[in-house]
Amino acid sequence: MATTDKASPRERLLDAATELFYRDGVSIGVEALCRSAGVSKRSMYQLFDSKDEVLAASLERRAPGYAARLIAGPDDAGTPRERILYVFEQAEKSSTEAGYLGCPFLATMIELKDPAHPASKVARAAKEALQEAFRDQAEAGGARDPGLLARQLMLIFDGASARAGARLESLDGLTVETVRVLLDAAGVA
Repeated sequence: MATTDKASPRERLLDAATELFYRDGVSIGVEALCRSAGVSKRSMYQLFDSKDEVLAASLERRAPGYAARLIAGPDDAGTPRERILYVFEQAEKSSTEAGYLGCPFLATMIELKDPAHPASKVARAAKEALQEAFRDQAEAGGARDPGLLARQLMLIFDGASARAGARLESLDGLTVETVRVLLDAAGVA
């Protein structure tokens, strides 16, 4: 965990939440969360109304970095096809890292099973942003049906993430090649 003595109690809670919820799941108890953060339960409840809000805030805080790691930046050259493939290259690279357990946003939504939960809303927004990025690139690349292609790319992304996170599959080029075939079929240059 990347906490320091100089980090505020809020930052320590969010750091601990990011690590624990990803590694152990959203059912981690308040006591374990507070102990890991070095923060009292009283302090946690002064900063957040509930553990659910801590989870949502930790996902919100994580989303920009997660997206930046996957999506080529605005200054990065490349065709729409290359920009889509870049996402899957990054996903494959991430899947080989120690501690990789799949997409934290997908895992949260699956575990919670409650679309109205504050963390589910944050996770859904992150997933929708990725789908929109796929749709934008598909449209720019001349896809016959950019919306459909974006949904198909999400299925591949989420399926690959889940299988690699569960250690059922080594992605090792599999997703990139699958996406190439799909992009060819969709007419993306």
